[in-house]
Amino acid sequence: MSKVKVAINGYGTIGKRVADAVTMQDDMKIVGVSKTRPNYEAFVAHDRGYDVYTPMDKLESMKKAGIPAAGSIEDMIEKADLIIDCTPGGVGEKNKALYEKAGVKAIWQGGEDHELAGFSFNSQANYSEALGRDFVRVVSCNTTGLCRVIYPLDQEYGVKKVRVTLMRRAADPNDIKTGPINAIIPNPVKLPSHHGPDVKSVMPNINITSTAVKLPTTLMHLHTLNIELEKDCTSNEIKELFSKQSRIRFVGQGISSTAEIMELAKDIGRPRGDMWENCIWDESISMYEGELYFFQAIHQESDVIPENIDAIRAMMELESDGSKSIKKTNKAMGI
Repeated sequence: MSKVKVAINGYGTIGKRVADAVTMQDDMKIVGVSKTRPNYEAFVAHDRGYDVYTPMDKLESMKKAGIPAAGSIEDMIEKADLIIDCTPGGVGEKNKALYEKAGVKAIWQGGEDHELAGFSFNSQANYSEALGRDFVRVVSCNTTGLCRVIYPLDQEYGVKKVRVTLMRRAADPNDIKTGPINAIIPNPVKLPSHHGPDVKSVMPNINITSTAVKLPTTLMHLHTLNIELEKDCTSNEIKELFSKQSRIRFVGQGISSTAEIMELAKDIGRPRGDMWENCIWDESISMYEGELYFFQAIHQESDVIPENIDAIRAMMELESDGSKSIKKTNKAMGI
């Protein structure tokens, strides 16, 4: 069977990671990536052997900078079976007409609204509902992390109520636009935050409310979760349940911060020092007056990458069983 031809529109923080993850799979391949300017990421893409495309009016400037652009973004779209749109939030909405005109399937990221694709995706929670779809939105890093813990809890014990506080990084490590800050910012001031409703776009039955604060760090997000379950259980039973989830990693062994988790990712040889799994402090898992509490850390640059791969497989109907796709993706990426 021929490989699915995938194009990446926006070779930035998420796009470059998705591109590399696609190349690890045996049932899909990259036919091109797009950049709007000849920055270092464009040179990296070219050096990695990806065909680099750019807007029509940027072709000359790209070539003058030393990047032999393969053509326009429209040319790239014509070569693909499916587009992964990793352009900045709000830009992807404007690209939908291009994809519709070309008759190509498309995946957007969590920075776009649910309504753009009409379907929000998580590998565990609703893989089967994504089969054959033309448009899908992979939910944000925080929502992906929340779905990964809430879904198995709901399946096993029933989730009555979720209350979560997100302590958010201020910017990605390479983002200098925000600049140095010395503040803690309620984000948003008007509660609740958007993360709870975003979880409900994947699992409408979940009663969830979220709050968030932005902190002067770039490494990871940190969640404090309080969950009331329908059935009684012990903290050890929760640990056993989480230990069976392939995209959940327990952290201990002296790890007491997000900085040490990121160091662990480098030490175990992860590409770009990425941590694709939810990182839960197993010692934090506790039951108090019948309610579950725990901490988890989410690497905002990488946790959605395996979900994008599974979404491709579902939309192109390469695999009808979500658990088999997850297993295949995990094996190829080394999760």
